[in-house]
Amino acid sequence: MIAHLSDPHLDGTPEAQDRLRRVTAYVRSFTRPVDVVLVTGDLADHGTEYAEVAAELAAFDVPVLVLPGNHDLSEPFRAGLTAYVDSPGAGHPVHQVRDVGGARFVLLDTTVPGEDHGELAAESLGWLDGVLSEPTDGPVFVAFHHPPVGLHAPAIDQWLLRDAAPFAAVLRRHPVTALFAGHLHNGVATTFADLPLLLAPGIRSAVPLPFEPAAAQGLLDPTAPPGLALHLHTPDAAVVTKFVHLP
Repeated sequence: MIAHLSDPHLDGTPEAQDRLRRVTAYVRSFTRPVDVVLVTGDLADHGTEYAEVAAELAAFDVPVLVLPGNHDLSEPFRAGLTAYVDSPGAGHPVHQVRDVGGARFVLLDTTVPGEDHGELAAESLGWLDGVLSEPTDGPVFVAFHHPPVGLHAPAIDQWLLRDAAPFAAVLRRHPVTALFAGHLHNGVATTFADLPLLLAPGIRSAVPLPFEPAAAQGLLDPTAPPGLALHLHTPDAAVVTKFVHLP
């Protein structure tokens, strides 16, 4: 069982902290603990609040996997989250491979320094191809921040993963179980490269679709309830996802 969180955007305010703590408390209330917590980016709103991020993540007593979003900065991300980041090298990108509970999580850094959209350079795709070629007995999940599929909402879809065809080609060469992403601040279930692509709702806010009433107030709706996705995986069965929005 994977508790999939995204976009807490911690910024030193009690509002952001409270919204994440509501999600944390909900996950910790389960009578059967989750196996892993996955956070798909935009942990620190200004790329500097990693002491706050680390303090909040410490509330979980299960493995926590993190990867950067477009609001995160690679060097501070590495330095401030050393207990959660296991990535060779220094600076950008922050790619990781983590094995938890018999499952392999490939954590891709799709960020572009100084930009809000996502890209995967040839070097990153080569790294991914090599990692996915390594044998493993359990499910393989690939997680990243920027999805290559949007919401048909121009205000947010301008910042998707660009030039995604080479990414799809790599994925199709390997036995990947599912893809996890964030960035759109909505719970979304779709497909990419013939694989399930599952996005967690935003914790800090939601992005209303153009025809929803909240869209008249702007790109983000900070009054929407914080959410998360719960992914359930059993051998030889499809991943089952429940989207949760907390009151």
